[in-house]
Amino acid sequence: MAEAADFLRTSPSPARRWLRRTGALLAGAPLLAGLLQLPTAGSAAAVGQASLKDASGSGSVAVALDSLSPGVPTDGDTVTVSGTVTNNGKQTVTGAHVGLRVGPRLNTRSAVDSVVRDSDDVQGAAAPEVGGKYVEKFSKLTPGVAEHFSISVPVDKLDLGADGVYQFAVSLSGQTSAQPWNQVLGSRQTFLPWQPDEADTKTRTTFLWPLISTVHMTAETGSNEQQTPVFLNDDLAKEISPGGRLDEMLSLGKDLDVTWVIDPDLLASVDAMTRSYKVRTDSGATTAGTHQAIAKQWLAELQDTVAGQEVVALPFADPDLASLAHNGTSVTGSLSHLKEATDVAATTVKTVLHVTPSTDFAWPVEGAVDPSIVKVATSAGADKVIARSDSLQETGGLPYTPSAARPIGGGTTAVVADARLSTVFQGDLTKASASTLAVQQFLAQSLTLNAQSDKQRSIVVAPQRVPTTRQAQAMAEALTDLQSGNWSEVQKLTSAAKDKPDPGATTKVPSTSAYPSSLRRQELPRSAFAEIGTTQDKLDNFRVILTDESRVVTPFGRAMNREMSSSWRGRPTDAENFRTSVEAHLNELKNQVKLIDKSDTKLSGRSATIPVTVQNNLVQGVDHLTLRLTSTSPTRLQIGGEDYDEQPVAVSGGHSQTVKFTTSAKANGQATVVAQLYTQDGQKYGDPVRFDVKVTEFTATVMLVIGGGFLLLVLAGFRMYTQRKRAAAREADEDGPDEAGEGADGPENPEDPEDRLKEESGIDARADDPEQPSDPTPDTAAESVDPSGTGERVDR
Repeated sequence: MAEAADFLRTSPSPARRWLRRTGALLAGAPLLAGLLQLPTAGSAAAVGQASLKDASGSGSVAVALDSLSPGVPTDGDTVTVSGTVTNNGKQTVTGAHVGLRVGPRLNTRSAVDSVVRDSDDVQGAAAPEVGGKYVEKFSKLTPGVAEHFSISVPVDKLDLGADGVYQFAVSLSGQTSAQPWNQVLGSRQTFLPWQPDEADTKTRTTFLWPLISTVHMTAETGSNEQQTPVFLNDDLAKEISPGGRLDEMLSLGKDLDVTWVIDPDLLASVDAMTRSYKVRTDSGATTAGTHQAIAKQWLAELQDTVAGQEVVALPFADPDLASLAHNGTSVTGSLSHLKEATDVAATTVKTVLHVTPSTDFAWPVEGAVDPSIVKVATSAGADKVIARSDSLQETGGLPYTPSAARPIGGGTTAVVADARLSTVFQGDLTKASASTLAVQQFLAQSLTLNAQSDKQRSIVVAPQRVPTTRQAQAMAEALTDLQSGNWSEVQKLTSAAKDKPDPGATTKVPSTSAYPSSLRRQELPRSAFAEIGTTQDKLDNFRVILTDESRVVTPFGRAMNREMSSSWRGRPTDAENFRTSVEAHLNELKNQVKLIDKSDTKLSGRSATIPVTVQNNLVQGVDHLTLRLTSTSPTRLQIGGEDYDEQPVAVSGGHSQTVKFTTSAKANGQATVVAQLYTQDGQKYGDPVRFDVKVTEFTATVMLVIGGGFLLLVLAGFRMYTQRKRAAAREADEDGPDEAGEGADGPENPEDPEDRLKEESGIDARADDPEQPSDPTPDTAAESVDPSGTGERVDR
């Protein structure tokens, strides 16, 4: 970034450092020569060279500056410095003392960077000691042993001159047996901002305070009316518990004047924890959550804190805009998820926190932008993109850091956060010395920036999305010092975005090829968005049959937003597992509505009905379904007089429904029948059920032949019967008449025409003659005794 001092003035520190190093080498040359001329030159030279090496560079004694208070001193203050010194050499250090040194005033931001790079260089301690009683002495420093020190000095003893940032060092001086003279053996450099009076022009500073976490909730919910949510783990409870990361962010932020940047998914997750919830265990089972009280307390404190404050809501689950731009736009429907995430953001924040947030800001990961990212970021309605100055770099040669707002075309404003101020709190700050250096570096950069120009500017600080507890503490300390200083004033993000941009500031968005490869390697792949698209298709197919689709659409819609979260960066396996679990649970729900399997069936007769059962194990009813039964051999078996028949289906929750189809047999043999559910829009739903129907139908011709044959057999039997009877009568006549002169059967008149007809036909017309055969038997035979599957039968 261009700076006024870099162009208008040259810092004396590089030249001084060169002169000091040259002088030290020249002064040490005679001593080195004398050592080489001693009788024991070999061993003595080796010791001397090793000692010189220990006394150069970072030194043989490590100096840790654990605290510097106040970070921004003013007239009448006393500066207190504390920390530790540790002898990392092999020789005991004697006659040691810790002293303070005030170096030159740093006029450029680049000079501040240089001091940070060489913060433990003993050559940086070339400035004279404050001396006097403002030292702490140690008779000896044993190797490997850390010794604590604390020095307090009135600020007027530091001889600070004009306003600005001063190089400030804590040094350890002493001697060893190999080098029996007093020398600097260790040093730690930092900064002392000096602005005792109000600056003529103050920098307007916006500090973003992010409340963002990783994904915690699954797509699973209970079958009860409250739909008890299921969490991936209990990590969120740890974060909001006293001493946890999010609890610390809230506790620190409530005393600061910041712009709150909140992921609505975090609010939704904590809000869900205030009621009954379950947690997934390592074994895959679930257990009841027990942190309702902690969730309620954290939310209540957050509500009180943000009341009347500026709140910016990110799209739900903080979607990875760069991943979406580079890998997701080619997958149909991906951008619609971003729109949904943006639409639900304001509602979530307002419902949980009772404040109306701003939703027109997009924040790509680390503020890295290119044209495709800007296009995606603004596609859902945002017209402001939070970028960073190491992405949207200055190329216009401005002699100062310009204001954050930049018009980048299409009615879009890039709010460019300062990279130096935004990244200073990254890295491991668990050690107090690292945290102290970060705080003083932040203050030094801010004051140096303010001194660049008399022009008032708006500067935005956008730190890392998920600061650790120690990083958050350092941020809060630096911001507290800044807000108590005399060169900066607080500004909200919305105001910074509206400020008049500098005419010479860069407004050209870098090309896609300029996007950092280190960030690109962390992006969600195209396959991830393809999986999300598959899940969405299945959800669309499922929702149309539900009588209360919100029970399914809402949790799965939010789950798909979470699948696109920026928090998956660097965790590809976890991201893949989450996507797989979402789709698997949706498949499980869809399979609760299904056809019951059928075994093969026998069909005797020309017609019958085939029942098919639809089972619904969901807690809600399903509707708008059609059941279609299709014959694959319509020349043998027709259903409803055609190749197939279909009927509407509606099943209450936890019930099943049997649908009956009329069939017509056309020929004997086996026919395969397919049952398939369809949604209202003609899409297949679930797996089909196939079963075979064995047709054993008797046709009309066969029945006529059988009936005719049976009639002939009956007539033949009657003829034989009458012939035998007639023969018996003749034998009786030959024996003579009985006493009455008549046979047992009465007189017979062979000449009677009717009797003659009966005799010829063999039919006895008596009233007790057997009945004639009936018409052919009915088409439908008796019910088959073969099994047709559980709960299934073929009705006839």
